[in-house]
Amino acid sequence: LQNIPIRRELGREIRRGFVPHAGWVLLGADYSQIELRLLAHLSKDPAFVQAFNAGGDIHRQTAALIFNIPLPEVTSEMRARAKTINFATIYGQGPHALSRQLKITHAEAKEFIERYFERFQDVRAYLDSMVEYARVHGYVETIFKRRRYIPELRDRNFNIRAFGERTAANSPIQGSAADLIKIAMIHIHDRLRDERLGARMLLQVHDELVFEVPEAELELVTSLVRYEMEHAAALSVPLVVDVGAGRNWLDTKFW
Repeated sequence: LQNIPIRRELGREIRRGFVPHAGWVLLGADYSQIELRLLAHLSKDPAFVQAFNAGGDIHRQTAALIFNIPLPEVTSEMRARAKTINFATIYGQGPHALSRQLKITHAEAKEFIERYFERFQDVRAYLDSMVEYARVHGYVETIFKRRRYIPELRDRNFNIRAFGERTAANSPIQGSAADLIKIAMIHIHDRLRDERLGARMLLQVHDELVFEVPEAELELVTSLVRYEMEHAAALSVPLVVDVGAGRNWLDTKFW
């Protein structure tokens, strides 16, 4: 279920095969850009935090900042490039991987990354600080103090050390996202029980929770789920949840 290729037609057909009881609906609730929001919170980069607090399309706003142009002048290609590098930042991708993804030269990718980190200097400083912290302490932590130990940083093999560096940089982000959704799940479980609702939490898939809900409870459960997910922690940027309901799993998504 974690690996259904949702962007392909076959994956969509598979999701269409998951249906609720008669008289019930499936509800899907998905954190919007949770890892980028956590990166903004953890790095405290003023431009990144401001971009999220302003609302709207984070990738368009990132593109406007990188290319130093007004928001209305951002083209779809600029937005696509900004989106790619936003996520590449989390996973520690270098110029080689980015040049392949964007189908540009290695030199162009290198310049693009440099321009990104010039604009978001505190993001670069934060990622570097996590690698240095892991070298000194042997681990990094999520915002809830859950640790990941990274012995790879001391390995003699360059590729293994490079993996350790990427792991040190992105584990606080990805680990915090995992913590957040689990905290939300505990709160939702308790409220569904305490309020004697029939709705059931079925599944977590990455940043998404899936519920089976009696039609009569849909409005109440939608509100409950959104509130608990968006208030799982207090960050310097808002947590945003996209919620949809339908007669099958596919229809819970807004395409």
